[in-house]
Amino acid sequence: MPLKNFYIPNIVEAGTDEAGRGCLCGPVVAAAVILPDNFSHPLLNDSKQLSEKQRDLLRPIIEESAISFGVSYVFEETIDEINILQSSILAMHLALEKLKTVPQHIIVDGNKFKSYKQIPHTTIVKGDAKFMSIAAASVLAKTYRDSYMEKIAVEFPDYQWQKNKGYPTIQHRNAIRNFGVTKYHRKSFRLLPEQLKLDL
Repeated sequence: MPLKNFYIPNIVEAGTDEAGRGCLCGPVVAAAVILPDNFSHPLLNDSKQLSEKQRDLLRPIIEESAISFGVSYVFEETIDEINILQSSILAMHLALEKLKTVPQHIIVDGNKFKSYKQIPHTTIVKGDAKFMSIAAASVLAKTYRDSYMEKIAVEFPDYQWQKNKGYPTIQHRNAIRNFGVTKYHRKSFRLLPEQLKLDL
């Protein structure tokens, strides 16, 4: 099904989404995007449905075409302090803060959000597969986060973050088991399944 341009037509609408909620390390990254009325691109879809090459191709197109966009990071220290849901919402608020044009309505991927500056918002489950601005935000959030993980992978090559991007793959969990926890890991997360078996 083709993506829709707007949830509410004829107003300035921003879409926002995040990447990295389920990762064991690194930041959660959010983006907010306001697209022009006539924007369309045959590749644009939920970032999880796209290849890395397709996302990398779309990123500059979205950035050049957008009326405004913002990208924000919330790092592991904050995630451990306020939890991943609150960190995801904070990241989306910070991304919205970076928009040079103030939206009249915000559409959010998922079903959880807190009001931002009294601007009306609508949460949409699987919104990144339904609306262009959310799909565009998902592409930016994912590509910016992937780039960050590739940079820190150089510092800790044993964890292969350039491949797994911090997600809980078998290889990543084996590296934690063998080499321990790094400064980038989210200490409040269950990093290894064995943590469930701790003697109390």
